Amino acid sequence: MLTALVVIFILAYACIALEHPIKINKSASALIGAGLLWTVYALNGGDPHVIGENLRESVAATAQIIFFLMGAMTIVEVVDAHNGFRVITSRIKTTKITSLLWLVGFVTFFLSAILDNLTTTIVMISLMRKLLDKHEDRLFFAGIIVVAANAGGAWSPIGDVTTTMLWIGGQITTLAIIEGVFLASLACLVVPLLFLSFTLRGQQVVAPKACAKGEGHGVETSTFEQNLMFCMGVGALVAVPIFKAITHLPPFMGILFGLGVVWLVGEILHLRTEESKKKHLTLVAALTRIDMASIVFFIGILLAVATLEHTHILTALAGWLDRAVGNQAIIVTIIGLLSAIVDNVPLVAASMGMYDMTTYPTDSFLWEFMAYCAGTGGSILVIGSAAGVAAMGLEKIHFFWYARHIGALAALGYFSGIFVYIIQYKLMH
Repeated sequence: MLTALVVIFILAYACIALEHPIKINKSASALIGAGLLWTVYALNGGDPHVIGENLRESVAATAQIIFFLMGAMTIVEVVDAHNGFRVITSRIKTTKITSLLWLVGFVTFFLSAILDNLTTTIVMISLMRKLLDKHEDRLFFAGIIVVAANAGGAWSPIGDVTTTMLWIGGQITTLAIIEGVFLASLACLVVPLLFLSFTLRGQQVVAPKACAKGEGHGVETSTFEQNLMFCMGVGALVAVPIFKAITHLPPFMGILFGLGVVWLVGEILHLRTEESKKKHLTLVAALTRIDMASIVFFIGILLAVATLEHTHILTALAGWLDRAVGNQAIIVTIIGLLSAIVDNVPLVAASMGMYDMTTYPTDSFLWEFMAYCAGTGGSILVIGSAAGVAAMGLEKIHFFWYARHIGALAALGYFSGIFVYIIQYKLMH
């Protein structure tokens, strides 16, 4: 049985990694893989009662992550529909391209920590289309946006799916991950920025002759509506860690509570809005625009990894790695590099099952370092993260262009952050 489970998982994983060449959506591969794995486990695993309990436990853990993601994605869609991100983008004004590069890098870095790296990438690349006319300039900016978004998401419990998974799973806590990983993430961004500044030095910002009138979905909103919904949306997201600290309830309860508040405010705000405009701005409309394919993928891959955890395959793998490699820092660094090739969600999910929290307690070196490496390693290749894939589609970035101009800088930033984290950890512990 164990051999069959490993073979099925590897095949499903290969299909996920090769999504674009084989033209099969990774969500389908993840669901089929999860279905086959649980079927084999159920038919050969022994006691049906124990297997049923294991499944209920896995579904409960998966549901917490899914509810959180759905709530966060819907809130962001509502803010975007009201053009709320103009609150940030309208304040970016400079004529030097290097100054704009640093400004965009740091805005992306901090915005990604509050929202998430995928949403921030989409927002910032949309902004670049309004600020830069030359496509070559926008390509470099798109590259630094991917690096900054992934670096920013790594030090925040709500900034990246993998960090969120570790946070919800109890492997990390809010203040500890911020204190532990912030400087490493900052180094991961600053080093590529320094090198790219030399590449683009002396150039001026060439603005497009005509700018699109608005973001969002083509519906104009008042300044009051933009500011209100931006503050409500960001406030709801930022309040989740505070809610968890005070109530000790799971984060998904906080995000659902915040979603309800944003929904109520939106309904009151548009009581007298004409129906043709209102239908684009309501939370009901936002629910139809969230990326359900990604949600379904997370469900499939998390349930698939759960079978390997319940059959103790991951525990055995962790033991083999410890014996073969020995150094925990090297093992996690390799996992981070692998996330540039394959999706970091199943990598982190597998790691959570590989290592027991009795041996590696909350906020230990392993989990904090895992959050950094899995979050930032994907920047090395354009297909290595959700942010990179989004940028690739929006700006038509070629795989080899990114590898040649951005990949080496991202790798340099990645290892710079590793150096900073290890030095900081040794000084503090």
